[in-house]
Amino acid sequence: MELAGKSILLGITGGIAAYKAAELLRLLIREGAAVQVVMSEAATRFVTPVTFQALSGQLVFSDQWDPRVANNMAHIDLSRTADALLVAPASADFIAKVANGLADDLLTTLVLARDCRLLVAPAMNRQMWENPATARNVATLRADGIAVLGPASGDQACGESGLGRMLEAEEILGELVAHFQPRRLADINVLLTAGPTFEAIDAVRGITNLSSGRMGYAIARAAREAGARVTLISGPVSLPCPAGVSRIEVSSALDMHAEVMARVAGHEVFIAVAAVADYRPARVSAQKIKKAEQTTPPAIELVLNPDILAEVAALPTPPLCVGFAAESENLAAYAEHKRRSKNIPLIVGNLIQDGFGGDDNRLILFDDAGQHPLPPAAKIVLARQLVAHIAGLLEQR
Repeated sequence: MELAGKSILLGITGGIAAYKAAELLRLLIREGAAVQVVMSEAATRFVTPVTFQALSGQLVFSDQWDPRVANNMAHIDLSRTADALLVAPASADFIAKVANGLADDLLTTLVLARDCRLLVAPAMNRQMWENPATARNVATLRADGIAVLGPASGDQACGESGLGRMLEAEEILGELVAHFQPRRLADINVLLTAGPTFEAIDAVRGITNLSSGRMGYAIARAAREAGARVTLISGPVSLPCPAGVSRIEVSSALDMHAEVMARVAGHEVFIAVAAVADYRPARVSAQKIKKAEQTTPPAIELVLNPDILAEVAALPTPPLCVGFAAESENLAAYAEHKRRSKNIPLIVGNLIQDGFGGDDNRLILFDDAGQHPLPPAAKIVLARQLVAHIAGLLEQR
């Protein structure tokens, strides 16, 4: 559970997106957080406090003068044990009040009296979001260190489409989890590859592998959580792009090679997670090869693909290079040989049977100091441990 032991104040303001806050509350609790809900009076017109009381198991507060608080200082008492105050949805009216320091109800008073981080997820009509006054207010919030999550673009309840939709509950949860991660790669540029490659034989067939891309995508997420600017060059996978990550989609090893070499300059870290095919067919048929036209199985001549990691490591001023070695046996010997032959500071080894295609993995980090086994865990947990190790190597450069 990614929020175990955390205390979250969930603020809900008036807007149709208030119904999404119920799902967000459920997700926060699923991840181990203790959640206290505070609603504006307008929010109670969309969803009743009873809903959030039932989901949270806690009393819901909306009145600044609520007599259930012994000292009648709910704006003080509720914030003092919170690790974060998350307002979702955050209406245009609420954002304007916060930007100008107004405190005319319990939630806005809590904002002024808090001593924890504030995160807001805007939700409003596209014209309200694009209004210059809202733009000024959001800029003020950001300048004050308040995290603004979204908004997204899409269909809106009013029938229009554009920016202003509140992020989905899963996306807001991810941003909140990221808030609690150490920012050990702040302002570092990370280039990363992930997923398999597909080497075409004809118009429909090709050579590929069982890589799901999950480990690479977890590392991209972890690096972004740590404050890095992350560019992800991805082979064909069925995974959503991690929030805040720039993704370039490719198919073949040659495509991936071209994108990496075109973009690697200016990056401090290169992480080669992708399971790149070692070989590709020398000739690709433009049409599907028909079995009926073949008297014997067709011979497929293979040629060597470029070694992307080795080429990046051999640059005159290379970034810190991290490789991956997925082996079926003799992991330590093969991984260390690969690290030394490519002249890179760090390689991450795993046995295929331990994590290929799944959600969990078992990793061993190999560097100049020796071997560093990581206990079996979810890939995102291992990814964060790897990012911390990379940050330590960067500090030594």
